Amino acid sequence: MSQLLHIRQLLESHAKIKQGNVKSFFKTGVGQYAAQDQFLGVNVPTLRKIAKEFSTLSLQDIQGLLGSPINEERLLGLLILVNQYQKADLSVKQSIYQFYLDHLQHVNNWNLVDSSAHLILGAHLFDINADQELLMVLAKSTILWERRIAIVATWYFIRQKELNWTFQLAEMLLQDKHDLIHKAVGWMLREAGRVDEGQLITFLNQHAAAMPRTMLRYAIERLAPPKRAFYLAKR
Repeated sequence: MSQLLHIRQLLESHAKIKQGNVKSFFKTGVGQYAAQDQFLGVNVPTLRKIAKEFSTLSLQDIQGLLGSPINEERLLGLLILVNQYQKADLSVKQSIYQFYLDHLQHVNNWNLVDSSAHLILGAHLFDINADQELLMVLAKSTILWERRIAIVATWYFIRQKELNWTFQLAEMLLQDKHDLIHKAVGWMLREAGRVDEGQLITFLNQHAAAMPRTMLRYAIERLAPPKRAFYLAKR
C-alpha cells in the first residue's frame, strides 16, 4: 500500500463530519470562499499527530495531499511540510520554500494559510534573507489567500521583534474589502502590539478612523478598556 493511500484511509477512519460544525467555521455556501472545499471532520490535534507519524513523506506525496479537494488533506500536507522545513538544513529549506511558493494555489483557506504562512514563507524571508519584497507582491494580489498569506507571514517577523513589515502591509490593506483580511490584519496588529504597544498606538492614531470595524476590534483587543473605548469612538 502506498503511503498516500494509507494516509487517506487513516483520515477516513478519523472522519467525524458534522456539517453544522463545519459551517460555523467556514463559509461553504454557493459563491462563498469555502464553497469548493470538502471536509471530513478530522480535528487539528489528530492531524498534527498524523503529520508526525508521516514526517518523512516525499514532496511528491505531499503534492498529492495539497491537490486534494478535501481541506484536511491539504492541511495535513502543509503540517508535514512545516515539520520538514523546521528540521531541514539550508539547502533543503530552500527546496521546501520553493515548493511552497509553487503550490500557493492550494493554500486556499484561512486554516491552511494560518498554519503555514509564517512558519515557511515568513521564516524563510526573515532567516534566509530571501527577497522580502515578495510580501509586497502578495499583499497586492487579486487573490484573497495570497493577501492573507502576506500579512500572516509577518507573524514570524513579529516573533523576532521586527514589526516594520506588519505595519507596512497593514496600511496597504486598510481598504481591503474582505472580512478575512480585516481579521488577519487586526490579528497581526494585535500581536505586534504585544511586542511594542507604542508602535501600535502610533498606527491607531493615524488610521483608526479609517479601519474596518472588525480589523480595529481585533487590533485593540489587548489594550486597556479606556484605550479600546477611545479608538472605537474614533471609528
